[in-house]
Amino acid sequence: KNASFSRRLRQTRDFGSAQKSCTMASNLRAVIAKNQGAALAASAVVTGALLKNTVTQNSDDVVHPPAYPWDHLGLLASYDLKSVRRGFQVYRQVCATCHSIEGIHWRELVGVTHTEAQLKAMAAETDVVDGPNDEGEMFERPGKLTDPLPRPYANIEAGRAANGGAYPPDLTLMVKARHSGQDYVFGLLNGYYDPPAGKEMLAGLYYNPYFPGGAIAMPPPLQEDGVEYEDGTKASIPQMAKDVVQFLNWCAEPEADDRKKSASLSLCVIAFCLLMTGYTKRLRWSPLKTRAISYIKPN
Repeated sequence: KNASFSRRLRQTRDFGSAQKSCTMASNLRAVIAKNQGAALAASAVVTGALLKNTVTQNSDDVVHPPAYPWDHLGLLASYDLKSVRRGFQVYRQVCATCHSIEGIHWRELVGVTHTEAQLKAMAAETDVVDGPNDEGEMFERPGKLTDPLPRPYANIEAGRAANGGAYPPDLTLMVKARHSGQDYVFGLLNGYYDPPAGKEMLAGLYYNPYFPGGAIAMPPPLQEDGVEYEDGTKASIPQMAKDVVQFLNWCAEPEADDRKKSASLSLCVIAFCLLMTGYTKRLRWSPLKTRAISYIKPN
């Protein structure tokens, strides 16, 4: 009798559990059917968020530059200072007519591109508005090493007026302000082509597939043999573009080489400390840790 009662009790519990599961499944189907529109909208939002980068990268109005093997991007790599010096020359003779680099001072270039005497002579060639003097008036003086690199325009309005309403941006952090900045700038400087068939260009704009929209107000800045390098390097357009990108990379991170040196020294110190810690643990602390102390009760 007890065995029969136990079987009936188990059957009743199994039937109740199955009925409860069926009821929960029915309720779940009803909720899904009722909120089908909201579920579809949520899935569309999630899908759109996941595909956002893909849609942006595959946009038809811009060509994304390839990833070039820049040597200074390695963990233990440093800037090519010869290239940085050539890039500074390209900036002074070509880019400085429209663009500024206000974040760099003459003194920061000492030992990087030129000697202190050479940079003092370059700075003295520029006139800097300073003051006021004892009479309360502004005056012009020759540039000094403590001055920033000169600006081509006195203010933003003058820059817009000289360039058809488009103000040339400051280049101090241009490499950091763009996605894959060094590749973007290099591709932009080499990317001036004739517009394809069906592409209408407004007056004063130039076709460049690397610029968003394909139309840029800046005319092609680099020309073959546009500068005469001091070291005799042939000044082709790709060479000048590479050098000026190297210089702009240095402008964005002039402390990069020192930071890598400091990191290497810190890692060496940490490794030495780990070795000394292991030695202390193994040969000094281990005998103390494993020793046995016995207490003998005196008689």
